Amino acid sequence: MSQSKPTGKPKVRTRPKASAPADTEARILAAARSVFTRTGTAGARMQDIAREAGVNQALLHYYFRTKEALAERVFFEAASALFAAMPRDLRPDAPLADIVRSFVSSYIDTVRKTPFIPGYIAAETHQHPERIAAMLARVTGRNPTTDTPMLLQMVQQMIDARVAAGEMRAIKAEQLMVNMMALVTFPFIAQRVLTGVYGMNDAQYDRFLDERREELPKFILNALRV
Repeated sequence: MSQSKPTGKPKVRTRPKASAPADTEARILAAARSVFTRTGTAGARMQDIAREAGVNQALLHYYFRTKEALAERVFFEAASALFAAMPRDLRPDAPLADIVRSFVSSYIDTVRKTPFIPGYIAAETHQHPERIAAMLARVTGRNPTTDTPMLLQMVQQMIDARVAAGEMRAIKAEQLMVNMMALVTFPFIAQRVLTGVYGMNDAQYDRFLDERREELPKFILNALRV
């Protein structure tokens, strides 16, 4: 009885047939962000993401073989967007008011387009703290373990110079940076609480962010006065 000989040709991974539009990957990523935001990556299921994206699981696995690979992509894009919102020009002689306004406006203008980012990153770094250093390294091309102390030192020098000039009160760099991050991030993390408690619809919440974009720098600068 003759047997067919193997051809020796490698198996080719073929794309499952589906009448999906060209933006399938974008829809999968949008669905993943939605599901991950609701449940975290630990509680998310690929079938839930496929259902929300409107694709079958075979097509989902064609684009992303595992949930971990999909979560890493979503987390990386979120971290990249958040980092892109950070001011780059931290010159020691730059006016403090300009630095604060630039930080607040850049953050709000960027994150309001993807408001899931702060809460999602906070949840993911709580569940997987090892990811934050690795992702920061990928996003920035730098080692956060060594660069963060350098950044804090530079910010502290800026603060000390302004304190010596009588322009602001003394404060540690890490305290100032955490204060600013907390104040600018909270409205996005607590969006559902705020809109529920204050009875805001989407348009009113959007106006609230416009107002906060103007009011928050004033609040921070007033808190730093001597």
